[in-house]
Amino acid sequence: MAADTSLPLTLGVPDSRTNAAPTSFPFRSTLSLEPLIAYWHKREQSTNAGVRLLAEAIGQQVADAPWSRGPLPDASALECNCDFVETLMLAVFPPASFSTDISGVVGPFQRHCFYSTQLFEEVMLNKDLSIKQPLNIDMATMERHMGLMAYHLVLNRVYGAEIPPLGTIVFTVPDYKIGLYRHYGVDFNSDFVTVKVVGELPHLSPEQLEMLVHNRHRPELWRELLPPEHFELEGFNLLQLVDVTDQEILSELKYDLLERDVLQTPARFEQIQEKLRVLFAQPALQLGIAAYDEKKRAFVDFGHKINHSFLTKQVQTQSSDSSFRQIYERLLREKEPLVLKDVASSDLPDDLREQIMSLGINSAILALLPYGNDTVGLLELGTPQADALDEFDMDKVAQFVPLFAVAVKRNAEDLQARVQSVIREKFTAIHPTMEWRFMDAARNLLAKLDAGNRTAEMEPIVFEDVYPLHGSCDIRSSSTVRNEAIQGDLIEHLTLANKVLKKASEFQELPILDELKFYVTKNLKRLHEGMLTGDEANIYDSLKREVEPLFEYLAAHTPELRPVITKYWSNIDPKLGILYKRRQDFETSVTTLNDAVSDYLDEEEEKAQQMFPHYFQRYKTDGVEFNIYVGSTLVENKPFDLVFLKNLRLWQLLTMVEITRRTAALKATLPVPLDTTQLILIHGQPLSIRFRQDERQFDVDGAYNIRYEIIKKRIDKATVLGTGERLTQPGTIALVYAQTREAVEYYEYIDYLQDRGLLEPGVEELELEELQGVKGLLALRVKVRILG
Repeated sequence: MAADTSLPLTLGVPDSRTNAAPTSFPFRSTLSLEPLIAYWHKREQSTNAGVRLLAEAIGQQVADAPWSRGPLPDASALECNCDFVETLMLAVFPPASFSTDISGVVGPFQRHCFYSTQLFEEVMLNKDLSIKQPLNIDMATMERHMGLMAYHLVLNRVYGAEIPPLGTIVFTVPDYKIGLYRHYGVDFNSDFVTVKVVGELPHLSPEQLEMLVHNRHRPELWRELLPPEHFELEGFNLLQLVDVTDQEILSELKYDLLERDVLQTPARFEQIQEKLRVLFAQPALQLGIAAYDEKKRAFVDFGHKINHSFLTKQVQTQSSDSSFRQIYERLLREKEPLVLKDVASSDLPDDLREQIMSLGINSAILALLPYGNDTVGLLELGTPQADALDEFDMDKVAQFVPLFAVAVKRNAEDLQARVQSVIREKFTAIHPTMEWRFMDAARNLLAKLDAGNRTAEMEPIVFEDVYPLHGSCDIRSSSTVRNEAIQGDLIEHLTLANKVLKKASEFQELPILDELKFYVTKNLKRLHEGMLTGDEANIYDSLKREVEPLFEYLAAHTPELRPVITKYWSNIDPKLGILYKRRQDFETSVTTLNDAVSDYLDEEEEKAQQMFPHYFQRYKTDGVEFNIYVGSTLVENKPFDLVFLKNLRLWQLLTMVEITRRTAALKATLPVPLDTTQLILIHGQPLSIRFRQDERQFDVDGAYNIRYEIIKKRIDKATVLGTGERLTQPGTIALVYAQTREAVEYYEYIDYLQDRGLLEPGVEELELEELQGVKGLLALRVKVRILG
């Protein structure tokens, strides 16, 4: 409870609950005024007459109050004699410090405060005058710390050991006036605590004493050598607090802003903003960060995940001469922060004031973020309360601006690194699954170089015992259809040229016209019979060198020929310089099919990676083929089981079924209707793959494994033994294998997919004609049930 409210101090009396020491505190502790009375008794001998008279008067009051001597089993006496306690406490609380100090008195290492300054009560006391639990320290940690301080006191007072101080502990407590928190450095002054020995004093050898001094954070050792039941603490502690909020916040900001991506994550950015609110004691403070783009010479939104700037977004919507942009140009030009104490009364243009205030900002500070001689960004502070920020706040701003500059600079560097990472991912064979192995190899190489081995080379990167899966979706007869498209375009091109030459002969009698008509007619006749190798290049070369220059001359000097020449050029692709109709339709059809298959594969591949990480390659030609390698050696610290291989094999078959369906559905929409054929190569044995640094890709390793690559490259042309029929057929999936046991597993998958209605009933069991260097291959062929 409090003393007379007219006094700057409060006097509290603990009840039976709050007066008790914490349950885990190791020592018996008793509240007592005896050490303070002893202090005044000594002052009775003071040479200062005023101090001596005061001490004698207090001594007389003590003599008249026998309850004040010794332990206070019933602390209610403090409440009944608050004037007397006030007088005693003059030794601890100088009157001149009543309104400025943050100090309070508690029983030895207890939690109830029976006397304090008004500021201490506001900062550290609950309504029952117990010490608030700091936000940054839990109860167990606090009790361990108090126990350690008590042990240090015992070792110093009883054994005379000199121990380095523990240092100031920092309490973080809520400030209910502004709805934030503050940091306070707390000094536990134990000058008015005496240590009494209970029973026999434990003996400590010099070695044991030295051991305790150097093992201050081993409570079990202290309890063993200094059993707490042999000691009692009597008196009171003085807690003196100093506001260290600014120092703590700046220290926290330093470490926070050294972390990567701290400004990219919404939750972390909000934490930074909250700390600045505490630093400025402004609960509604807004923090904004904008990065400076040197190439664009403009401030841009910081990061990609959230908008960190509350003003830059406005700039991006204004014209180049907008008032917002003028602010930033002024900052860049003058290199000085802009302080808007009260936006409404500032000398900014009217429209600018209105725009800032429309954002809920009535007081603001804008400061450049310099890094060396460069500007890397802009820091924005704004509050809805006018006059909340002013020039005096610039001392604080100057302390953390460099920290934000470093964070923004590092973000720019990280962004560049991410760009490089994307390039590596898209254009090299370093797959994310096996990137760890390349990192290890690079570290090993650097270690060798650092050790002085200047001839060290990158170690071989080989993954052994991996299982391969291969699949392909090929466009049937793509070479034939492409040649037919080229042939058709050439015929039409020559026909158009021939029309111009014939028309020109009506107006010009030039021998060259007859010779060119003969050349064109001859080639048209041969093209109708079939196209030979080299025809395309030779014909287009002749048209470019001899025919088309003549057309330009005729168009310039014979107006009557301009319409037919114009029609000729209208059919020529302006970029390629050739007639490109049928071939364009063919290429469009191929691209549409390839993109559809590739996009679907990529989408499903992401799901397959969730089953078990694996290496995946995909190639586009006239169709799409892909390779998968999976095994324990590919993945770091992740166990592999054959069940994952079975999952991937079933996934591959399901994927090929869907690809067959999708390409069949696309056929009717293509400029050139094209069929696709699907093929899976079954290989039951594990093999090794090696990274080829010269080609920057993986290949199988070892002579035995080369046979797998040979089969993979040649089976797309395989034919059925005795019939000459191509193995791969539209609407079907062919599964090639070398040993009968390899097909057993796939029979189960086929039966399952037929039961689901994805495959038609029946399985063709086929033997294949001998391929170059490969014989004895077998195949299964199943028909996909096409929807619609």
